[in-house]
Amino acid sequence: MDDLTPLALTTSPTSARPLMGLTVLAVEDSLYACEALRLLCLRSGARIRRADCIASARRHLKVYRPSVILVDVGLPDGSGLDLIQELSNLSPRINIILGLSGDDGMKAKAMAAGADGFLAKPLESIAQFQEAILAHLPRERRPLGLRVIKDERITPDPIAYTDDLSHIAQMINEDYDDRQLGYVAQFVTGIAKSAQDEALTHAGEALAKAHASRLPTHQPIAALAGLVQQRLDRPVAI
Repeated sequence: MDDLTPLALTTSPTSARPLMGLTVLAVEDSLYACEALRLLCLRSGARIRRADCIASARRHLKVYRPSVILVDVGLPDGSGLDLIQELSNLSPRINIILGLSGDDGMKAKAMAAGADGFLAKPLESIAQFQEAILAHLPRERRPLGLRVIKDERITPDPIAYTDDLSHIAQMINEDYDDRQLGYVAQFVTGIAKSAQDEALTHAGEALAKAHASRLPTHQPIAALAGLVQQRLDRPVAI
């Protein structure tokens, strides 16, 4: 049975909630990015579940089939591009597969891996999020008539950003191998772009550049650690 059918019996899309009846699985390691996706789905009428790594995503998919799956290209236990390719080859295939990244250059790679579309971080615009999904839905699953399109933007809870920063601090303080260092650089850059934190974005990019060029990474790691600690020391409004 098509995974859209049971939901269609009880929920139908509306002009204000055009994604009503859809279930989204977000394969995303950043809590801040997931909070953004949660708000986008809430405002659009979709249900959302989260997997923070490839192994977790596979466990989810053994239990149920989402209507839409969003895959971050950089994940702690492997490449999201490999997961996209794996999902694209499933039969029956998940209806909509979208790649996610703070690096616009990853769009072509995600599409080549089999994604139907791509969403660039930061994830803010409700209209862009809805359109990225609706563009790949069959006509009968789209809302009838004119759709309410508002250029509204969501703002995730800053506590989620603090949680991500705490995770970065923990990773930096632990022993890590070469691949893990590349993941730290990617993770930092992605969440910093999502939070529009320019200084931390530059620090993440500097670490990524040093790592890719096989240059010493002690200085960029120290600079990154200092910036992360500065942000963790700031009081967070609740």
